[in-house]
Amino acid sequence: MGRAFQVRAASMASTAAKKSALNMRASKEIFMVAKSGGTDPNSNLALRAALDKYRAMGATKDVMERAIKKAEGDDAFAYIPGRYEVMGPGGSQLVIDTLTDNVNRAISDIKAVLKKTDSILQTVAYNFTETGIFLFAGNNLEEITETLILNDVDVWDINEEDDVIEVLVNPTSYGKTRDTLYSLGIKEFNISEIQMIPNDKVTLNAEDTEVFKRIIDMLEDVQDVQEVYHNVNVPTEE
Repeated sequence: MGRAFQVRAASMASTAAKKSALNMRASKEIFMVAKSGGTDPNSNLALRAALDKYRAMGATKDVMERAIKKAEGDDAFAYIPGRYEVMGPGGSQLVIDTLTDNVNRAISDIKAVLKKTDSILQTVAYNFTETGIFLFAGNNLEEITETLILNDVDVWDINEEDDVIEVLVNPTSYGKTRDTLYSLGIKEFNISEIQMIPNDKVTLNAEDTEVFKRIIDMLEDVQDVQEVYHNVNVPTEE
């Protein structure tokens, strides 16, 4: 089964450069959610979710702790969020989210990647739906489904495979869903966040696949890029 979260192009850090980029993303996002919702992850669900996400991705613990510490200060500094939509090779579509202290640098770096891969800025968000996603270990699908419904959670889809449960919800139900899952004793999540999920996906030929992978690889090195979502069926590597 193709998990919904697989359309998010965020890989485990495999090189020093990738690790540095990952830590930068973790620091920015954790700082932002801690600044806006408080530095206690027990009361700030968004912070808890961000910490869970970046721990799973391999971000450095010290980097995350420093981001929270920074958010405790009175400094009015904040990163500026941005979103860029891209048409890539073979009908591939990308939604790129950024957090930056320099918007001109962010767009310049993204345009440089697009120029090298014959991709263009173009409206594609119409083919994506913002979706709350939870992925966690479990085999009590019936109990979880019933409890979510009883708590008026707007569940879009729920399924289980190999003792892993995936729950897709209306993003407005994200907080309620997390509270409900916590009440069932579910504390650890492989995925717990809001993502952009494509309504339709494409399969690329070999040539376009290589170009697409280059785009993803280069975007991961852009310091202001936080997330990259896409509509491509990525072949599983053996």
